[in-house]
This record gives sequence, structure tokens and C-alpha cells, in this order.
Amino acid sequence: MEAYQATMEDLEGVSKLFNLYRVFYQQTSDLEGAKTYIKQRLERKDSVIFVVKDNQRYAGFTQLYPTFSSISMKKTWILNDLYVDAEARRKGIGEMLLHKAKDFAMETGAKSISLETAPDNDASQRLYEKNGYIRDSQFYHYELALT
Repeated sequence: MEAYQATMEDLEGVSKLFNLYRVFYQQTSDLEGAKTYIKQRLERKDSVIFVVKDNQRYAGFTQLYPTFSSISMKKTWILNDLYVDAEARRKGIGEMLLHKAKDFAMETGAKSISLETAPDNDASQRLYEKNGYIRDSQFYHYELALT
């Protein structure tokens, strides 16, 4: 197994994982919507998606979005999505995806990678902290919902 950057050839497999990811976060299943969304990301190149296959079966993915830090005047990446299929968990796939994201961020000269997770997602929190991510205690994060 290895993590690699997804292309249009991976559209079906990544879309299925993306749909499962959304369902995990209590969204209604919408495979066609997921496929449209992932296709747009790949065509527009406005995100970077890494995927892992386990015996030709799509097992996990992560999606990063670029942004910038005005203070440091450098690129940063938001690790917005990370999902490992339930049947593929406990095989190191999540960690593999985190390493791939880190290597990619370093290759692109980024200052950092940031992410969010649900307060009750203990397994993900342990994974992130094990891999050097530090929970922010200096800043509050706010959001203005527009829909």
C-alpha cells in the first residue's frame, strides 16, 4: 500500500470514500453529489487529494486546500478531510495519509498544515497528536454560516 495523488482515474473510488466520510459526519448520503464535487476539485485543481488502495480497493483519502498566512507570508494547507473506510482501519492508512500530506506540504514550501476534528472523535485526535499535531489553545475559531 502507498498513498498517491488522486487523478480523474480515481474519481469513482474517491467519490465513494468521500460520500462515506460525509455520512460519518451526519450528512445524507449523496453519491452523485459527492462525485460531482470531487470531479470539480480534480478538474479545477483547487484541492489536492491523496488516496490509498488496499489490494485494489479504495481504503482511505485525505483532501487538502491551499491558503496563506499573512503573518508569515507563506502558503499553508488545510487538511479538511481524512477518512479511512471502516473495513480498512487499524492498518496504518490514516498515518500513511498524514505522512503523505506532510511531505507534500514541505515540498510546496508551506509553513504548516491545519485541521479540525469533532470534539468526540477521540481516535482521530490520538492519531493527529501521535503525528505531531498540536491542539490550538491560543486562538478561538469562529464561523459565519451563510446558508
